[in-house]
Amino acid sequence: MRPGWWIRALVAAALLLTTVVSTDAMAQSSRPWLGVVMEKQVDPMVPGVVVGHVVRGSPADLAGIREGDRILRVAGSTVTHASDVVRAVSGLGVNDTVALVFVRAGHEQSATARLASFPSQDDIMRMDLVGAFAPSWKGVSVVSGSFPPSVGALHGRVVLLDFWATWCAPCRVAIPALDAMQARYGAQGLSVLGVSTEDVQEVAAFTQHVQMRYGVAVDRQGQTTRTYGVASLPTLVIIDKRGVVRDVAIGFDPGQDARIDATVRALLAEPAPTN
Repeated sequence: MRPGWWIRALVAAALLLTTVVSTDAMAQSSRPWLGVVMEKQVDPMVPGVVVGHVVRGSPADLAGIREGDRILRVAGSTVTHASDVVRAVSGLGVNDTVALVFVRAGHEQSATARLASFPSQDDIMRMDLVGAFAPSWKGVSVVSGSFPPSVGALHGRVVLLDFWATWCAPCRVAIPALDAMQARYGAQGLSVLGVSTEDVQEVAAFTQHVQMRYGVAVDRQGQTTRTYGVASLPTLVIIDKRGVVRDVAIGFDPGQDARIDATVRALLAEPAPTN
């Protein structure tokens, strides 16, 4: 499979800005991880590094670091770029504590984080999504079928949100199973939706050719794809009637079809939300 530009950019940014870069899984698991994604420095005259995102359940999250905080010092070292944070944390070990000094709402504060082992990108995505309300999608254009304008419009329905591409062979193999689930459970409250970052014309031609029976939209700028933290295809996000992410299936494995089917049936059997 050839990865799209947004996958390459996302993986590169995540590996750098979540504090450690490693290509070896065992080495990665032994490296320390803070769990913050830092924004690009805009004004060199403003000290510190702005936190763009904090992974749920990460050491930074547990220490109370929040999106928008401006980190000034890590383990006593002044930081002005994301690479400074990487360097400071990389010099420590898993389970070490690290002192953080940051600015929030104009006030300097401090916190202490206990570093964890660097998780895989798939694990980071699950940490961020499972148990949280599904992010709203934005910047998507409907290609075929019914694709609601927001996740809130699906309140009371179970949702399978599939991130896919026409060039992705495993994605194409998974389509018939998703079609069958939509046909089997649609009347009971299931909505299957597909999101691709490709051109509208390309996706439209493909959906018509294979006669996809569920709603499909394109995320041409990758806004929604990045918001969900998708780093590989296909990625299936399972959302319950309240709009909470209950599971994430990354990659294609025919053996997981039965598990997904069972999960959908269990979610459909749950009572409808009262508000």
